[in-house]
Amino acid sequence: MKLLCVYCSSSPDLNPDFYVSAETIGREMAARGWGLVYGGGKAGLMGAVARGVKEGGGRVVGVIPDFMIQRELAFTAADELLTVKTMAERKQAMIARADGFLALPGGIGTLEEIAEVLTLRYLAQIDKPAVFFNQNQFYDHLLRFFRHMGEERFRNLDGLYAVAQTVAEIWPHLENPPAYRADVLWQERR
Repeated sequence: MKLLCVYCSSSPDLNPDFYVSAETIGREMAARGWGLVYGGGKAGLMGAVARGVKEGGGRVVGVIPDFMIQRELAFTAADELLTVKTMAERKQAMIARADGFLALPGGIGTLEEIAEVLTLRYLAQIDKPAVFFNQNQFYDHLLRFFRHMGEERFRNLDGLYAVAQTVAEIWPHLENPPAYRADVLWQERR
């Protein structure tokens, strides 16, 4: 089974629309044959996605640092719950298990996680699709900043990631992703 790594908020205080979309995405993942690999939490959008996957009959793999288990934040209904020591180990385990990446709205942790994926794609270390779910234009400012980076010649990021404005737009980006061609500096030498 393919595993989709979903990065998103653990906050319980968001606009209710975000939770509805997260659960819908989880159910749709299961219906399309995608399992979930994620940060292992039960709170916020993380919990909503996991519940949606489980409700849809899909597989949930959580990767959670032990300090979060001690705070009783783990999604105990996960099919597999891998405990790690650090946040860095958590990221590496999720990246290794994933066949694709999806960033839902989130805070600094979500940004840090998807930025590492984009960096690895940019450096030609992984070749797995990455998608931003831009619900309610949440990522507009970040996407504008990415364009600004290219305009200032800090490398063009075109094709490094895809953007979905609706849940329905997510799946084509994951199931038929265009190939990303790394910058010549990072292309394999022959």
